[in-house]
Amino acid sequence: MRSLFRLPTRSVCDFPRILSLAASLSFSLLPAPATCSTLCLKEEPPQDSADLLRQWGCSDDDISKLFSRRPSLRGANLAQLRLKLQILTDVGITGPDLVKVIHCRPRFLSCRIDNHLEDRLQYFISLYGSKEVLRRAIVRNPSILTYDFPGRIKATVDLYEKMGVSKVDLVPMLMSRPTLIPRTSLENEKLDYIRRTGVPQNSKSYKYVVTIMAVSRLTTIREKVANLEKFGFSEEEVLRLFGRSPFMLTFSIDKIQRNMTFILGIMKLPAKDMGLSPQIQGPSVFRALRMTESRFLKAFVGCHTGDVANELMEFYNTVKGVKRLAEASKKNYTKGFPF
Repeated sequence: MRSLFRLPTRSVCDFPRILSLAASLSFSLLPAPATCSTLCLKEEPPQDSADLLRQWGCSDDDISKLFSRRPSLRGANLAQLRLKLQILTDVGITGPDLVKVIHCRPRFLSCRIDNHLEDRLQYFISLYGSKEVLRRAIVRNPSILTYDFPGRIKATVDLYEKMGVSKVDLVPMLMSRPTLIPRTSLENEKLDYIRRTGVPQNSKSYKYVVTIMAVSRLTTIREKVANLEKFGFSEEEVLRLFGRSPFMLTFSIDKIQRNMTFILGIMKLPAKDMGLSPQIQGPSVFRALRMTESRFLKAFVGCHTGDVANELMEFYNTVKGVKRLAEASKKNYTKGFPF
């Protein structure tokens, strides 16, 4: 026992080592230094919605745009606003994205966006394939966070799958037509139109035929079919033409009338040959109809010289201006999305 407590001799004792050991022991007994996050001053709680948006990541310019578009945001409930901003953060929405969202849907932050939130986000991520694509979809149409989840969203996607449009093909359609989900309706008459276009389900244009028919009003489809029948097409030929070029359904009746009158009346090309023959001398009808005005004039007027070009241009301006009389008193009627 004595040997255990016997002090070492002076010659054996290593004073420098003992001092360093004591120093390290004394420092180890001190409390651990605080991290930067505990030393830094915590952010003060927001006094108003502007402070909350600023802390969330919006710039002063973004906040100004938000309040300009939705003034009631100034007096928003901070707890509810914080909850909604947290939800948007989880899907990757940033300050500039929020400006686009509010510009598109001013009342978006006044709506409930937490209904079926977990199931909704999981379903959307599986549908769109990634959070980044989902973020772009929300920016295009923020209302997908407010639509009835089981009754509208899932039912519409299931309807398209039954029609032969897979989820992979449906995603580009949802991105190009943001309000496809709430405006989809497929009555028996529309299903008959789709069948009569003659487009098989394995065709690349099938998804365009189905989605454009689904979001179009029946009255609009009938009017556009009747409009083309005036130029010598039968109903079956018009529907087959829609099958070959589905985007013709998006053209206005006025544009089709103007361009068809010019092509068939001045160029003297038969309607059936123009519309139904894929390889003809000169542009086909559906190709000419989707041209911009400048490209149309270059293709049909600019190709001529001298008096011929002047005469064609004069006639074109006459035809173009027929329905533009009293333009100052003209009333614009919005028939709804998309056509």
